[in-house]
Amino acid sequence: MSIALVAILSMTVLANVVAGASDVARNRWTLENMTKYGVPQSWIVPLGLVKLAGALGLLAGLAIPALGIAAAAGLVLYFVGAVATLTRARGYADLVYPGFYLVLATASLVMTIVAA
Repeated sequence: MSIALVAILSMTVLANVVAGASDVARNRWTLENMTKYGVPQSWIVPLGLVKLAGALGLLAGLAIPALGIAAAAGLVLYFVGAVATLTRARGYADLVYPGFYLVLATASLVMTIVAA
């Protein structure tokens, strides 16, 4: 296991734990942005739990590589959906946020596959 893999996974896990916890806590900023882009408020907590599950799966993937690959792939799909949601709503100014998470998730996926 390389230092680069651990570094990327650590950043991805930390970013998704923070974002997922913000969703689960129903942070005002999160609620306003999700509502602005047409995401129903009833989806916010479940979406946060998906991010937290992805982060947990990445950590578990250190011991069980197939689980890490599945978690990273799930996060990539999640953030592709987030980018699509913002694009559909013409929220171009905010694309950098899900885009950043998408880059982290994609890097985690590629590096986990290579390391397996």
